Amino acid sequence: MPITLKRPNPSPEATSNGLAFDVPQIVRDVIQDIRENGDNAVRSYSEKFDKWSPQSFKLSKDQINEIISQVPKQVIEDIKTVQANVRTFALEQRKSITDFEYEIQPGVFLGQKNIPVAAVGAYIPGGRYPLLASAHMTIVTAKAAGVPRVIACTPPINGKIPPSTVAAIHMAGADDIYILGGVQAIAAMAIGTESITKIDFIAGPGNPFVAEAKRQLFGEIGIDLPAGPTEVLIVADGKADPFVVATDLLSQAEHGPDTPAILITDSREVGERTISEVERLLEILPTRGLAGVSWERFGEVHVVENLEAAYKLADEYASEHVQILTEKPREALVKMKNYGALFLGEKTCVSYGDKCIGTNHVLPTKGAARFTGGLWVGKYLKTVTYQEVTDAKASGELGRLCGRAARAEGFEGHARSGDVRANQHLGDSFEWMGSSTQ
Repeated sequence: MPITLKRPNPSPEATSNGLAFDVPQIVRDVIQDIRENGDNAVRSYSEKFDKWSPQSFKLSKDQINEIISQVPKQVIEDIKTVQANVRTFALEQRKSITDFEYEIQPGVFLGQKNIPVAAVGAYIPGGRYPLLASAHMTIVTAKAAGVPRVIACTPPINGKIPPSTVAAIHMAGADDIYILGGVQAIAAMAIGTESITKIDFIAGPGNPFVAEAKRQLFGEIGIDLPAGPTEVLIVADGKADPFVVATDLLSQAEHGPDTPAILITDSREVGERTISEVERLLEILPTRGLAGVSWERFGEVHVVENLEAAYKLADEYASEHVQILTEKPREALVKMKNYGALFLGEKTCVSYGDKCIGTNHVLPTKGAARFTGGLWVGKYLKTVTYQEVTDAKASGELGRLCGRAARAEGFEGHARSGDVRANQHLGDSFEWMGSSTQ
């Protein structure tokens, strides 16, 4: 059994995202209002929630160019570098997804095609921070998949357009950019309004209201995946540096006040020293207001007998980000099965994945890594199949097989569809609904 050095201590309100609201009902009402009133409702909610009501939410080309001109040159260069990394990885993923056609028997062809979704909406959050990286992950990956039309929505920050975010969205390849946030942005893209054309798929993280809007609209449109608070789990052995472990735990805890930050180690000394380092670093971390709350409420430290037990316990958490700080980090590739993304070795941190390395940072949370991966180029593709039978004999044989299989299930209409082909091959007439076929 693991020895627990630190347990989570969530307050009652923290267990429901710290919101004293009926989030599903609020979201349901907003969506219904936008269904009925379109742009007028969108404008009303934007003014109410973001104090933002311009003549047009969509940025013109001239506005985009003017906004980007305000962005420092180094930021532009960094955006180019990061997007090149994301694009390169996404294109390699795309190469791995093949179309094929196979002649399963003479004259019977079965095939597979991967068709990009026609229109995607990317949501780029901006509540606490301007999240440039979300533009890279959602838009660049969609374009690498071959999506012909991508629109992006991002909220104003303190009533102002975020220039760096707009630059990242534009450089990622978005076809249209809207300064619009929250449920109103998700609903407008999913439903369509007088000024925003309906899309087929929405990707991108957001606050609990955005996540709930995506959940309620799923089925009407596709979504990348339901998203919860950011998570980090570190597996460390006795050689791990407690300062590095503490730094990496807090790097994720600063995302918000509800981020699980978990350490599993086979060394009690590493566990205890990490706790001390976290407490020391929180005294000087500028984002301690968020990171400290997360650590207090959702931080955990467990000491296990050995690394085998550590990997097993880590798999039970199925965390979004799993960092391996051990002598042989690549062992985790064999030992572990449930994670959104693995970060192997001390030279690799979760922040690389979040910001710049090239893999996608939109990942499963709340244990969803047990059954799904994160956003990748394949999410923007529809894998479809096709069939063609060109040989009369093969069609006849399939017709007889279809007739027997369908009648075993009581589907006489299906059976007769097969019978027609079987009789065509034999040259016999076949009566169906008052007509005959030869």
